[in-house]
Amino acid sequence: RGTMMAGSPSSAAGGFLQSRLSFRKSEEIADLIDLFSKTQYRAKEITSRVEAIETRCLELFARDYKFSVIQNSNGEVCGHYPRQIVFLEYECTDVENDRYESTLQISKLQDLVNRSKMARCRGRFVCPVILYDGKHICRSSTLAGWGELYGRTGYNYIFSGGSDDTWTESEEVPEDDSAVRNGDSQLFDKVRGHDIKLLRYLSVRYICDLMVENKKVKFGLNVTSSEKADKAQRYADFTLLSVPYPGCEFFKDYKDRDYTAEGLVFNWNQDYVDAPLTIPMCFTQNLNIDWTQYQSWDLVEQTQNYLKLLLHIINNDDESGLLVHCISGWDRTPLFVSLLRLSLWADGAVHVNLEPGEILYLTIAYDWFLFGHMLPDRLSKGEEIFFFCFNFLKHIGSEKFSAVKKNRCVLQFIMFCLRDRGSVTSLSSEFSLITEEVGSSSLNNDVDLLSTQTQASSWRKGTTSSPQMVVWNKQNPLDECLPHPLNEARSSSSSSSNQSEHAGTRTGSSPLAVPGRSCPFPSERQARLEAVREIFLAAYSSTVGLKSSAPSPSGAISGLLEQFARGVGLRGTNTILNATY
Repeated sequence: RGTMMAGSPSSAAGGFLQSRLSFRKSEEIADLIDLFSKTQYRAKEITSRVEAIETRCLELFARDYKFSVIQNSNGEVCGHYPRQIVFLEYECTDVENDRYESTLQISKLQDLVNRSKMARCRGRFVCPVILYDGKHICRSSTLAGWGELYGRTGYNYIFSGGSDDTWTESEEVPEDDSAVRNGDSQLFDKVRGHDIKLLRYLSVRYICDLMVENKKVKFGLNVTSSEKADKAQRYADFTLLSVPYPGCEFFKDYKDRDYTAEGLVFNWNQDYVDAPLTIPMCFTQNLNIDWTQYQSWDLVEQTQNYLKLLLHIINNDDESGLLVHCISGWDRTPLFVSLLRLSLWADGAVHVNLEPGEILYLTIAYDWFLFGHMLPDRLSKGEEIFFFCFNFLKHIGSEKFSAVKKNRCVLQFIMFCLRDRGSVTSLSSEFSLITEEVGSSSLNNDVDLLSTQTQASSWRKGTTSSPQMVVWNKQNPLDECLPHPLNEARSSSSSSSNQSEHAGTRTGSSPLAVPGRSCPFPSERQARLEAVREIFLAAYSSTVGLKSSAPSPSGAISGLLEQFARGVGLRGTNTILNATY
């Protein structure tokens, strides 16, 4: 009986060891963020600390997957992609089994990558980063425009001694190679053709474009393009979704509002914003979202709805993968890649053997740092999109964001009542009401949750070929005069900046507080995401800290961050909150 006591020496030792391990992992993340905040990753400039981060990422991937590696040793393929790009092949949780049978020809994939990199801005080719239920979730930049394409082609030709290995596929290049180089359309056919081959090799069907422009324009010139703006419609066989999302500059407004995303609305009336929201009808019908109102959504609602859409897409098709990209692919793209990875992990659908601190380390190191996010530059400009990503986890704990549709909240309520009343029959009336609301068949399928840990399973509907598209353009100026609940909530004294419109803040919206929960029993998903968020806030507060331009409206940012830091024993020399007046 003595061994059962809470105060036994073995129990105390176990608790102490667990505490030490937790502290070590939190310290590891703090060291990562500290380096990240001072250094932008470049594949050609590797230190021992960066090498340790690369090794750690490979170790974490290996916990759950067998994978091959796309070599990018000195940045030959892309200077701001990892030196060892992980291609996840299949799940394998038997860590003792060293047998590994590759499911692909890595040389063929490497060749496709080398040929397709020219098609995309900054050479940031389509790269698979998450393996979910046998499907690849990929990231990239947008398509390169003619200026960048010709510039890089000429650069490669001159500095490779007069030969360009991108064009050495003899069976496809005509004898008169100059005929290919002389025309824009022939050049685009060639380069984008390789990009399309890579997409098909990865079984990607859906392309989600986060740009608010059809083409990026600088100094009156189109410097980048996009699949939706391809005049020759080379990407017509893919399902293209235009889901415009504000760029990193908008997160300066987020920071200036003391890291409060509630009520922060992007200004869609700026001249350069010309990309409409375009989503296939088959995806709009099942999400219970009024997409016509997207221009009135604040940053919280917009991010939530886009994440729901991406999760719905990846669950809607048994075989096809997804590509997410913005312009350069290192701000908005890692935001949604990171949220997807963490959301699927919280459901037990990916990285099932990683703990909260480990999945946090992996997504910061791999999705953000090693893929070239310029955190030092963003911090110097106050563009806190990186902090927003992980603080936003408090907004996606609900089962509405779960890829595994389980009625956990209802089931936990039933278990609570069973313990309270000690009888199943006494719950007949309550159970009948519940099943009317959520569907008895759905509830019956989830009974296993009462006794076992949630297992990841997909819910899908059949694919729709040539889906009818729904397009929403800029609002008519006359429409803006019509009353809208969000507009009515805005203060009459508030003014619209060039980037945003500051709507009235929701009640009780402390920047770090978790929104009110509709379910009185937090789900496992919610608890897992909150654990990740708490570790992040503690590490961030001990390294970077939050910088406010005015006293916090909630008066609680500094205290809450310090509380998180103390919770895991991290107290850095940095000021947790730096206020400038």
